[in-house]
Amino acid sequence: MSFVALPPEADLEPTPENEPTITNDGFFPDIDPLAVRAAQRVPSSITAARLRAAILGAMMTARIDLVAFAASAQAAGHARLQDMPGPQLDGISIRVLAYSRAIGLYAKAELIERHRDFDTTNAGANQASELEGSIGELRRDAQHALRDLKGIGRTIVDLI
Repeated sequence: MSFVALPPEADLEPTPENEPTITNDGFFPDIDPLAVRAAQRVPSSITAARLRAAILGAMMTARIDLVAFAASAQAAGHARLQDMPGPQLDGISIRVLAYSRAIGLYAKAELIERHRDFDTTNAGANQASELEGSIGELRRDAQHALRDLKGIGRTIVDLI
């Protein structure tokens, strides 16, 4: 039983059944928007076009950190990220899992940050301030995933 009013069934947007895969640069794996939507719990109120734009932005952000890594791997004879030797989980390279995770996390952070402009009521402002911390956490986790992909530590400490 729920006391939360829901919009009429006709006003609810169905979860997209088919969103085309986003083709990557050949080294990094292509990204399936439906997989990102499911893994990051992106609601159906986010259109396929907005999700696609957020994923493309996430891919560009990750690319900045991974250009040297990709060049080094290709120079070592690995045409694709999934061709690099290393451990696997559930039959998938840990590096591919880390890349996909980073993309999903960056995309979710952007969607939360940009979605706030839809509601300017006090309730919307309160919800936005509650989500502020999660945006930073999503970006931190994305950075951790990229560092895991590159095989480097997550923390940098300098002595003063």
